Amino acid sequence: MRCLTDAERELVERHLPLVHQVVGRVAAHYPRHADREELAQAARLGLVEAAIRFDVDRGVPFGSWAMLRVRGAILDAVRALDFAPRALRSAERHVLAAREELLCRLGRLATDEEVAAHLGTTPQRLTTIDGRVHGSVILSLDASYGSEGGKPLTLGTGLVDLDLQPLEALEERERAHYVRDALACLPARLQDVVLASYVDGEPLCDIARRLGVTESRVSQMRGEALALVREAIAVLYGESRPIALGLSGRRRAAYAAEVAERSTFENRLTGLVPLQRVG
Repeated sequence: MRCLTDAERELVERHLPLVHQVVGRVAAHYPRHADREELAQAARLGLVEAAIRFDVDRGVPFGSWAMLRVRGAILDAVRALDFAPRALRSAERHVLAAREELLCRLGRLATDEEVAAHLGTTPQRLTTIDGRVHGSVILSLDASYGSEGGKPLTLGTGLVDLDLQPLEALEERERAHYVRDALACLPARLQDVVLASYVDGEPLCDIARRLGVTESRVSQMRGEALALVREAIAVLYGESRPIALGLSGRRRAAYAAEVAERSTFENRLTGLVPLQRVG
């Protein structure tokens, strides 16, 4: 954009209040993620462009001409910030208009079936439009939604534990992977008992009935599984005592070795995925 002449600069300075006026009118109709200051900056650039393109010989007042250019600049800025395509926004406006019209006509909120019939489409298509619109909503991580202990709460503070140090976060993540790998390596019946009890919340009596054993046996199996998991994780951290010899000791050692082989550094760098149960 070229430098302004003195006449153009005078037009811009004299009509700067027009920027705040237009932004104030249109900002409420645009998505919440469209920052008001960004819209104002786009409006100011639109005002400058209006001054450059203004032709006094056309007989159009500069204020009217500038208002059109400023509104257009704001609209372009909003479109650049919006992830939703224009076709989706157009469909959204049609749906909203239909809901408002039916509200006035029926005196109540219309059902999706009534709205779909009014638009000549199907409820499934209406659900698809609503889902895509909701999926296009952008939330600011800095947006405030309350306070706690006199400190403002934002969406960002709810997603990130600011008191958790990076090393602590890494250790927690590593420990979670160790536990997951230890559970994945358990024998099928022991894994079933642990996951059913601690993940699914299934009562021991129901687990016993399903497995065809006594409740005390289920409790014993759960204790055996937890002991295996603790011992295998202790081996990974180098904190375990030598495992006793004998058949039981060899089985526990083999289990700990399997967990160590499964729990590689590369695997721990990836996110946790749902545990696939044995059997």
